[in-house]
Parts: sequence; structure tokens; C-alpha cells
Amino acid sequence: MKYLLVAFLTGALLSGCAMPLRGTGDLGVIIERAEGRMQIVETTGMTQLATVDGLGDLSHASVVFSRDGRFAYVFGRDGGLSRVDLLQARVTHRVMQAGNSIGGAITQDGRVVAAQNYAPGGIKLFDAATLEPLADIPAIGMDRKRSKVVGLADLPGQRLAASLFESGEIWLIDIKDPRNPQITRMRAGREPYDGLVTPDGRWYVAGLFGEDGLALVDLWQSPPEARRILSGYGRGTEPLPVYKMPHLRGWAMAQGMAWLPAIGRHEVLVADAAQGWKESARVALAGQPVFVMARPDARQVWVNFAFPDNGTVQVIDTATRQVVRTMHPCRGVLHMEFTPKGEAVWLSCRDDNRVEVYDTATFTRLATLPADNPSGIFFTVRAQRFGM
Repeated sequence: MKYLLVAFLTGALLSGCAMPLRGTGDLGVIIERAEGRMQIVETTGMTQLATVDGLGDLSHASVVFSRDGRFAYVFGRDGGLSRVDLLQARVTHRVMQAGNSIGGAITQDGRVVAAQNYAPGGIKLFDAATLEPLADIPAIGMDRKRSKVVGLADLPGQRLAASLFESGEIWLIDIKDPRNPQITRMRAGREPYDGLVTPDGRWYVAGLFGEDGLALVDLWQSPPEARRILSGYGRGTEPLPVYKMPHLRGWAMAQGMAWLPAIGRHEVLVADAAQGWKESARVALAGQPVFVMARPDARQVWVNFAFPDNGTVQVIDTATRQVVRTMHPCRGVLHMEFTPKGEAVWLSCRDDNRVEVYDTATFTRLATLPADNPSGIFFTVRAQRFGM
């Protein structure tokens, strides 16, 4: 009888909660960049659940998630790092850790959050549960100059990878002891501007803004070294003006190929990872690509563009390597995010103050959600992937 009473009371208490019980697997966030605020949304019903304010300057915000998907770590441009409970829709911890920050990462075991900073250039490590500072790593290159840090990504083995823009280096950082990180330094090329990790955690690729090509590190190789790939893609032609930097973090690995935005080109480059990352094809596009993102089943790659073509989205069929759909969903498409199994894609429409949800099979609009200057859209499925 005692156990029945406890079960009854527990059920009564839960049924009376203002916030219904839910898992975190279909949750996500939408950054409202102008208001220092984010929406918490769910993808199954395509609805907004709550808003969270007080997140600072979100003009270049990014988000990573705890292993269980409950907590979002929001990196603000003003150097703010906020830990948000998605189930309670509140900020649990917040620190001002730098003067200018553009993103971060969370380690493989979910215990350490890392922030990559422009000013001062460097990486800071924090306890994921409390945001207690653990280590401060100045980004001082082999040239003894301090650099902006870009392309920070988590790796297998409790490691991080990062690129130093001015110094032209790639760093691998072992943080098994997060209070005493160990750094391996490699020369990469001129001005690495972003970086990515393949889904299997083997390869780190950094784009080079100062020259054609990319830098590639085989993370299984010991000792590791950076080598150049795709170094001839722009040779002999005048590059177009770059209105917005491509984002390698929103890249695509599909059909065994890497689909990468080309700096100063209206093209996506296709590289064969199994054949030494050699160029396999190019796909001509409507403008300068920013995000090149694969649907989870890898059959489609969706591309958005820099100004003046940022109201356009194109879809590439990865089997035929042809553009199969050109859409004009709204003005200022800043970001795209697929639902966990890819039946839908969410598009942030900054200049129209809304988010559009599209069926990826039929290209029909499924829902529209109001949002104030939306930019990044991040779903909790990212918690289970390297480099996200």
C-alpha cells in the first residue's frame, strides 16, 4: 500500500506541473540576434516552447549542447558564455570570458566547454557543469604573434583542434587534464578561417582565406602533420569579391565525398576522401555559397548564399551532382538546420523576421514561426556528433 501511495502522489505532482514532461531529442534553439534572446523549439510539432533573454550580443552566436541535450551553451560575440537549461527555459550560469568570441566546442565526454576567442586571441576551458574556469590558452603562434582563433572542434580522445588565423597554424590540444592542456602545433597556410571534423573524427580540414586550397590533418597519424589539398581550384582565374566568409562548420560529407564551399567562387567543390582528397567535381551555383549542408541520409546537399543572393537556396542531388531545386523562400537566409532524420529543414529568414520549415522530399512549406532577426538554428541532435 505504501508503494501505491507514493506512485499515486508522484503521478499527481507530475500531472500538476506547469512545464509538461518531455525528452530533449527533438528540442532546438533559434537565435534572435538583435534581441540577445533565443527561442526554444520542438521539431515534432514545429512549435515554439519558450524564450530565454539576457544572452548578450548574439550577432555571431553559436551553440553546443550537453551530452543529454538538456543544456545549451551559448557563445556570444561580446565574449559571454551562457549555460541554458532547455527544460526549465532559464540561464543557469553565465560568464563574461573574453572581449570578442565567435564560438566554441564541448569535449567528447561532455565535461569541458571550450571558447574560441578573437580578443584576446586564445582558447579558454570551463567546467561544463559550473562554468568554473579551468585553463586559459593564449593563441601565440610560432611567429610569437597573438592570433584570432577559428575552427575550434572537439575530437576523439578528449582533444580539440583549432586554427590560428594570423599565424597560419593548426593546433591539436590534448585536454585529458583540462588544467594542464598539451598542444601540438603545425603550420597550415595563409589565414585559416574556419575548420571542420569529419563525422568519424579522423580528418580535420581548415579553409585558407589567404590562398587557394585547404589544409588537411589526418588525426590518426602520429606525429600529425598538415598537408595541402585542392590547391589549384582557383588557379588562372580572378576570384570574385567575398561578401561573407563561407562556413566550413556547415559543410557536407555525402556519398563518400566532401562538399565544400569555394572561396571567391560560385561553386561547390567535391573532393573524394578515399582518393587522397582529390577534386572529383564542381557544381555551379547561383551565388557565393556560405553553408553547404547534407541531409542526414546524404542524398541531398542544401546551399545558401552570401549577399546579394542571400534570398536563394539551392538543393543538389548528390547522386547526379546536379542542382535539382532553386528556391526563394524569403529574404536573408542566414542558416539551415535539418531535423534529426532529415524529413524537414528549418531556414532562418533574418530580413523577414521568421523561420520557415520545408519538407525535404516535396519542397513544400510545412510551417512558419515568427522570430526577431533570426540567425543560427541549432538542434540537440548535434550533441551526438563530432565537431558540432
